[in-house]
Amino acid sequence: MIKVTLPDGSVREYAKGSTAMDVAKSISEGLARKVLAANINGEVWDTSRPINDDATLKLLTWDDTDGKSTFWHSSAHLMAEAVQDKFPGAKFWVGPAIDKGFYYDIDLGDTKMSEEDLVHLEKKMGELSRQNNLFVRKAMPKAEAIQYFEEKGDEYKLDLLSNLTDGEISFYTQGSFTDLCRGPHIPHTGFIKAIKLTSIAGAYWKGNEKNKQLTRIYGVTFPNQKELDEYVLMLEEAKKRDHRKLGKELSIFTMDDDVGQGLPLWMPNGTIIIEELEKLAKETESAAGYKRVVTPHIAKESMYLTSGHLPYYADSMFPPMELDGTKYYLKAMNCPHHHKIFDAEPKTYKDLPYRIAEYGTCYRYEQSGELFGLMRVRCLHMNDAHIYCSKEQFASEFRAVNDMYIKYFKIFGVDKYVMRLSLHDPAKLGLKYVNEPELWQETETMVRQVLIESNIPYIEVQDEAAFYGPKIDVQIWSAIGREFTLATNQVDFNSGNTFKLSYITQNNSTDVPLIIHRAPLGTHERFIGFLLEHYAGKFPAWLAPLQVKILPISDKFMDYANTILQTLKNADIRVEIDDRHEKIGKKIRDAEMAKVPYMLVIGEKEMNERQVAVRLQGRGDAGVKDLDKFTRELAAEIKERRGPNEDEPAKN
Repeated sequence: MIKVTLPDGSVREYAKGSTAMDVAKSISEGLARKVLAANINGEVWDTSRPINDDATLKLLTWDDTDGKSTFWHSSAHLMAEAVQDKFPGAKFWVGPAIDKGFYYDIDLGDTKMSEEDLVHLEKKMGELSRQNNLFVRKAMPKAEAIQYFEEKGDEYKLDLLSNLTDGEISFYTQGSFTDLCRGPHIPHTGFIKAIKLTSIAGAYWKGNEKNKQLTRIYGVTFPNQKELDEYVLMLEEAKKRDHRKLGKELSIFTMDDDVGQGLPLWMPNGTIIIEELEKLAKETESAAGYKRVVTPHIAKESMYLTSGHLPYYADSMFPPMELDGTKYYLKAMNCPHHHKIFDAEPKTYKDLPYRIAEYGTCYRYEQSGELFGLMRVRCLHMNDAHIYCSKEQFASEFRAVNDMYIKYFKIFGVDKYVMRLSLHDPAKLGLKYVNEPELWQETETMVRQVLIESNIPYIEVQDEAAFYGPKIDVQIWSAIGREFTLATNQVDFNSGNTFKLSYITQNNSTDVPLIIHRAPLGTHERFIGFLLEHYAGKFPAWLAPLQVKILPISDKFMDYANTILQTLKNADIRVEIDDRHEKIGKKIRDAEMAKVPYMLVIGEKEMNERQVAVRLQGRGDAGVKDLDKFTRELAAEIKERRGPNEDEPAKN
């Protein structure tokens, strides 16, 4: 018999070789009908795999992240079966689950896929799903697997096999489709009730533009039609809010082939948003005791060898430049530079916590196939800072960083968020992570305790830590429910030693500081991309590139329009006059399209009584206001950084 420990702490005994599905059925037949996979000792397994030793077990359903991921990965295989049916010569690279759905990269030879093909594939997937075909796992020796794909002439799977060894190779079959796959998969195809193939794209093999371009098919599936219908509505809204579309329409940023992929050019409107975000960060960080620093965009190879970013992070760094026999790298992260600033002058316990901040420009070599608007770029401006503290100070400093996140969430109207605590994998010490098992255990416990005491929602994930310590990735949701990774908060117990950082303690001994890496606003690029979607381009007045548009009904009111212009400018309000010879209706429509928060319509009555007729973007007429009162109230709204729906003082 084996002992199985369930999430509530209860322990049940089962015959050796029992499966997660056996456990589910022993609890409830209703539960068994919902189970998609199982977490066995921290690993996600098929429900049909035998359990031969004592284990901890969590049954995974659609409500679990790992359950959804298994569902979508299985859906990728179902789609591949449909593709194989329509395009018999197709070769398949990889088909992972992603944040919302799945994709598969496929070599279709000379065949071009169309949107009509997606409709056909959706229909075929529906037919196949209703066959309730089991997902059957089969372990296979490497030599046998190689022979299988050599006979099929499949160079893609042979490439994958080259990195695998005996004991870690498995095949999965459902219906007529068999693929090399580590799994896991759902019990059978019948769980997949609602299907939508969302788009076709090109994707270079392995993300390298020097390789062949494959066809990438994106899709999403659900266990019922209602959830799919809701998702399709969300997709339609997301298209309207696409940051690339809005960024172009609102003149926020542009991309140019002569500059290079992933290197955005910020236009005047975008630069205003950047400056407002920096202003917010500087005010907040100054109040929290941070000091500002500036560091260069390049550094010698030796510094990155000391930091460990070479070789750990080399694939994400631009190739080196060589000068006088010395290699220099474009800065991919600010932390080593900040460590050098800490070390530039002797420190004592009185200097700690030592907090330094920088909106530093970094460069990362993202693969061409991974670049995406502002979300994945090669040049990024990071709201970065590093805190050097003692172990005794760690909890309060880490908590203060998290409090800063919460403050920002309130300012930007982020109602849903979760902290993703990323831990190390003990099996990868010395490979992916620095080999300090006791320090890993200690710092992970410290971070977890702060999160618990702060009552902050968080989840734990294995094997996603930074190489030098545990980290928190901040997950936030936009107004339409799309998830984004905003920023990070990391613990570093390694760099203090590698950079030989030290301070004199109260007992006159020498100690090494703990380091906290934090970036609450992430990067300009990713955060502004998020805000464009979150606000649908309708920025609150404090953040809007243009806060007020003055709309004179005719030229005879231009003198008064200029009086308004100067009055608002004197209050540091961003304002322009629409002096075109257009009808007032068109001026209003154009200002609405430009998403200007406030429009002031100026006619005879307004001029004679020193008033303004106020219109709110998207909400229409807000009545007539005295000019000076409107100016005071809008200036206060901007200063207080009120959100778009917070107590609009400029509205009667």
